[in-house]
Amino acid sequence: MIRHAKISEIAHILLITKACTKAMEDQGIYQWNEHYPSLEAFQEDHARKELYVLTLNEDIIGSITISTLMDEEYQTVDWLTPNSNHIYIHRLCVHPNYQGRGYAQQLMDFAESWAQKNSCASVRLDTFSQNNRNQKFYEARGYKKLGNVHFPEQSQHPFYCYELVL
Repeated sequence: MIRHAKISEIAHILLITKACTKAMEDQGIYQWNEHYPSLEAFQEDHARKELYVLTLNEDIIGSITISTLMDEEYQTVDWLTPNSNHIYIHRLCVHPNYQGRGYAQQLMDFAESWAQKNSCASVRLDTFSQNNRNQKFYEARGYKKLGNVHFPEQSQHPFYCYELVL
């Protein structure tokens, strides 16, 4: 089941992101670190009612942020659609013990359905240039790679921006 996260669940979400960070680092992917994702980011997501959790038997196994706010870093990207009425996906995660079972697909299905129900023009996101698995995941869903952005606190490598026109 996917539902809005409770403020009391953010600590558990951070444990999931830490487990994901370690799993990625074990594969030589340095996408997340001690600066990101942060407690403050999740608190802001929650305050804006943009933070969702995926539960299995009442246990939280993943989360996603579905935002309508465009990050400043995205201003330079040549998007496929004009800059109005979109959603932006951030901090998608599924605990490593549950990866490879379609749960990330469920979270993205939920986000894309939310966007359609709310008459959004597209779904936008970024993923780490060194994370080929994520790139293939989004491209298989029909997302188009459009440009790069940089988040210096996360990595010296760029992040690729993707968009799915609805």
